[in-house]
Amino acid sequence: MPKIRFDHIHLRSPNPEATAAWFADTLGAEILRSAPGGKPRIDLKLGGQDIFIAEADAAVAAAPSSPYQGLDHIGLFVEGLDEAAAELKAKGVTFTMEPKQARPGVRICFIRGPENISIELLERTPA
Repeated sequence: MPKIRFDHIHLRSPNPEATAAWFADTLGAEILRSAPGGKPRIDLKLGGQDIFIAEADAAVAAAPSSPYQGLDHIGLFVEGLDEAAAELKAKGVTFTMEPKQARPGVRICFIRGPENISIELLERTPA
């Protein structure tokens, strides 16, 4: 089997600029703009991960309501979960699960991103 590594996450949005701004303003993502082949493109760099944002046209179905089958959420590591949660609440971010102890050494919470994206924030500490 060839070596496999994670490359990117690809999002579709009716408003890529607003989606990119949310990730930058809320989670500190870096917005990257390019125009390969002359076509404008907006990408993000978040926690070392590439996130591509494509414009969703009328032919693209709306985001489903959670829970649903398939990709459930993206998980992001954070140091100082409670401080991060307080900052996000001050920004008006919607929490779908308040910070809690998931198991020894792991605290988690969930927030709702653009287009109903479920985002888990987690902090790992020695159990």
